[in-house]
Amino acid sequence: MRTVRALRGRVAGRPRAALDVPLAAGFTVVALLLAGERPPEGWSWDRPDALGYTLICVVNLLLAARRSAPVAVFTGAAALWLWYIAAGFWPVVNSAALMLALYTVASMRRTAHAAACGAAFAVMWVAGALLSGSNAPTTAIAQALVVPFIMWKFGDNARKLGARNRTLSELTDQLRREREENARRAVAEERVRIARELHDVVAHHMSVISVQAGLAHYVFTADPGTAHGALSTISAASGEALEELRRLLAVLRVGPEGAGESVGEEGPYQPTPGLDRLQDMAARVRAAGVEVELRIAGERRPLAQGPDLCAYRVVQEALTNVIKHARPARATVHVAFLPHQLSVRVTDDGRGNVPAIPVPSGGHGLIGMRERARIYGGTLAAGPRDEGGFEVRLTLPLQSAVHGRGTAGDDGEGRRDAGA
Repeated sequence: MRTVRALRGRVAGRPRAALDVPLAAGFTVVALLLAGERPPEGWSWDRPDALGYTLICVVNLLLAARRSAPVAVFTGAAALWLWYIAAGFWPVVNSAALMLALYTVASMRRTAHAAACGAAFAVMWVAGALLSGSNAPTTAIAQALVVPFIMWKFGDNARKLGARNRTLSELTDQLRREREENARRAVAEERVRIARELHDVVAHHMSVISVQAGLAHYVFTADPGTAHGALSTISAASGEALEELRRLLAVLRVGPEGAGESVGEEGPYQPTPGLDRLQDMAARVRAAGVEVELRIAGERRPLAQGPDLCAYRVVQEALTNVIKHARPARATVHVAFLPHQLSVRVTDDGRGNVPAIPVPSGGHGLIGMRERARIYGGTLAAGPRDEGGFEVRLTLPLQSAVHGRGTAGDDGEGRRDAGA
């Protein structure tokens, strides 16, 4: 089987023009054999002499160059064929070569060229028939019209088929390039999404752990109760961070190894966090030394998973920045469920410790927040307040959650039943 495929590959890879050489040789052999036969009774044609055999060989061997110069090959073969007829030899001997030459012109050149060559072929056909004296003029004219038309039709169909195949090949190449570009773009977007998610998870929990570890170390002997509480906060924060990392890794796992590791309600890991877990986040941030006040306005209702996670991560990153840059400070998280949009505002007093961050910022946190907001058609503004401190404001168009599955806002990280 491999040998057959290899032979097919070599034949397909050979230039098509190279196949015309054995074809021309075959036509020459057939024409020479036909020339050795006696013409039909009633036909006044002579047997070929040396000149006749020479013309036969030249006319048929010209077919070896029919693809590189189809019009020139037809013209040369037609002229030699006319010479062959004028010398008194049987025209049928070289007619097959002229038909193939006419077919090649029709399959490779414009219709005007094929029409001119077809007309010349018809004239020579009629001339040969009349000179023989065996065919009635009506029969000769009918043959002169039908034979060139058939050759032109076959050749024109081959030309159109070749043009369609080339167009199809170009479209196939274009689709392949677009598919590869889409795949590269999807990989890049997925890398950015994973980096953003890892940053949000690690930065928040590690900030809490770092603060609590420092507190525990400071009061370890002087205030064992406070140290014990700090260690409990560290344990809870690290456990939640590990749970979110496992959930993210389960989403990334594919194939049989990932079978059964769903991140939904039946999976081994907790569902994707959302605004319903703001109280837990606020408790961790309070344990890190930042007083957090939660304010919920409007009628709370379930959100689509993607926007819900987006709002949660923005609040998480904003409070993490308060822990890292503005502590001690007091933060306020204001979530407003408006008729057509969700408004989230995180402010802190900062006591003048929060530096002004230009827009756009080079920090990964603010970049990630803006990317999340843009994905779901929202806007995010961040900057210092006139009265001191810092403010992060997120606005998202509201999308109601669909029962049993995520909406268009789903970011592909599993579903969460509990909404905000």
